[in-house]
Amino acid sequence: MGGALLEVRDLKTYFVSKQSTVKAVDGVDFSVSQGRVLCIVGESGSGKSVTSLSLMRLVQGPQGRIVSGEVLLEGRDLLRMSERQMSDVRGNEIGMIFQEPMSALNPVMKIGDQIGEVLVRHRHISRREAREKAVELLRNVGLARADEMVHEYPHQLSGGMRQRAMIAMAMACQPKLLLADEPTTALDVTIQAQVLDLMRALQKETGTAIILVTHDLGVVAEMADDVVVMYAGQIVESGPADEIFDRPLHPYTRALMDSIPVIEEERERLRAIPGTVPSAAHFPEGCRFADRCSLVEGRCRERLPELRELGPGHSVRCHLA
Repeated sequence: MGGALLEVRDLKTYFVSKQSTVKAVDGVDFSVSQGRVLCIVGESGSGKSVTSLSLMRLVQGPQGRIVSGEVLLEGRDLLRMSERQMSDVRGNEIGMIFQEPMSALNPVMKIGDQIGEVLVRHRHISRREAREKAVELLRNVGLARADEMVHEYPHQLSGGMRQRAMIAMAMACQPKLLLADEPTTALDVTIQAQVLDLMRALQKETGTAIILVTHDLGVVAEMADDVVVMYAGQIVESGPADEIFDRPLHPYTRALMDSIPVIEEERERLRAIPGTVPSAAHFPEGCRFADRCSLVEGRCRERLPELRELGPGHSVRCHLA
């Protein structure tokens, strides 16, 4: 893990109520280096989005709380920082693209003012300079009528335009790390491809590291240098993207790969993973994938497997691997 821009160690984020404790993220470790793209992949309910919100300390309290762990940005633990120090990091050293720009953008603020606010806050420039910079940033993300768009509100833009505006805002201060939580979910396929191309181009230009949260393995294949596969709040497999795609070791990773439609193959039905992700309030004692796994043995139900490194940088959490 030496030389990593961001290191996450034993991160646990729980949602606690009188009735139950929901272990949304339960002991997660990973790192990302400068200029690399790390994709966190898994089904809905696997803990991906809560992981990304935890990195920015945006988990909603009082129920939601980060109960333990370290999030080290260039050696500084974000979880030990004051709220004021953390607000200096957000938008400046770490940018974030949220899943649904319509709910993440302020509906009563013009787009130019929202982008400009980041620059005024972190770059200490005048509002007029910030507005000019906002126009430039919107042009950089491929929006032709940027000088008009700075005067418009989020509801006046299409979904693809809003997402590009959010990328412009996230990249305004050229952050060291960009967190993108399902950035293409609400977009049609053509716009999805354009947004991914844009993120890749910006990343190559600025050297920004990217953590991309997604459930879409097509996006992972296109973007990732490294992959973390999450299931039921834990990492079940991690490693270089080529290795994960060529030699998936965990039954869950293999099941995810098998569920992708392949144009060259004739199949009457797509392969689906039976069952559902277990409730984060009532995880089983052993392997959390055991009830859905076709290879399950007695020991799988008795004790939780450790995450073990089986090849250079390639780790898996499975008794059978």
